[in-house]
Amino acid sequence: MQGKVLIVTGVLGALGKMVAEVARARGARIAGIDYAPSQMPATADRIEIGGVDLTDAAQAKTAVDTAAQHFGKLDALINVAGGFAFETVGDGDIKTWQRMYALNVLTALNTSRAALPHLAASKAGRIVNIGAMGALHAGGGMGPYAASKAGVHRLTEALANEWKGKVTVNAVLPSIIDTKANRADMPKADFSKWVTPQELAEVILFLASDAASGVTGALIPVSGRV
Repeated sequence: MQGKVLIVTGVLGALGKMVAEVARARGARIAGIDYAPSQMPATADRIEIGGVDLTDAAQAKTAVDTAAQHFGKLDALINVAGGFAFETVGDGDIKTWQRMYALNVLTALNTSRAALPHLAASKAGRIVNIGAMGALHAGGGMGPYAASKAGVHRLTEALANEWKGKVTVNAVLPSIIDTKANRADMPKADFSKWVTPQELAEVILFLASDAASGVTGALIPVSGRV
């Protein structure tokens, strides 16, 4: 990661924060983008661009271009931004499906489209998306979320084929991530079996590294200790 410039979307969330921290510890420079406002001043190795709605293509492009201009290049895009909803198909609201598509697919699509010209100029351009194991086989109540994450999987594969030889595009497919929010929502679960943000960050940063130059179009399950 030494000298690499990474954009991490959803950087103020549990996973985004961990990815950014681990990457910085290994010598990367980080441009964090988030919907929430940020008050962190820019430093030599980090900027945060807050208040960005990545479901809007114009806002996504402005944020990505700002990051690339600040550091003079862009080597990797880590699309962490997204959302979750649990709702049955029959009793749910069509707006939930629209919201899941916007938060999970459009955010990754808009930032990827904005970043690709910058990434193609890098000697090792990388995109890493966050899919979901739950999108491989949707359970009850998982329809809107699983369908949107399946869209992320197909987006990953399409981009990998379209940009082969220029930019690698992969996705990690976590099971349940061990976060405070998930523990609060599922207090009776066995947390020891969940994948930790640290474990997931390790896989993400491998895919963003020079060592993963031969990997593209991969959908990699990260399930923790089952």
